[in-house]
Amino acid sequence: MTDRPRDSEGPSDPGDPKERREPPSAGEVEDAISREILKIHEESYGSGAGRAHTYVGEGFVVVVLDDLELLPNERFLVENGKSDTVMQVRSNYQRAIQSTFSAAIERATGRTVVGFASTTSIEEPEFVAEIFKLD
Repeated sequence: MTDRPRDSEGPSDPGDPKERREPPSAGEVEDAISREILKIHEESYGSGAGRAHTYVGEGFVVVVLDDLELLPNERFLVENGKSDTVMQVRSNYQRAIQSTFSAAIERATGRTVVGFASTTSIEEPEFVAEIFKLD
């Protein structure tokens, strides 16, 4: 409690005014984005990727997912010369769920996503790149 007399200003702040929370560091923002995008991939596809690398720049965010885990049906298609089919389906799906990806980026950066692009590389090394343009 403070020594300040109670008046019509409402209840006193329960926090210690000496404790100030600083904005997250660039590394903390990048780590949060990496975790969220990996989680979204795993929940959306039923599999994910080994790790994510996130780069936040002036007006953009790039997330690269390494060690992509293909689903058994995708692996079958790739092994039978249908890599283009897998990449097309994944690309269409990524666009369909882009609002979920964008929401994660907006939460972490505090900025609005105004553009999104995604690409999947099925050839070794397998990876996904997600690019977000910020306002």
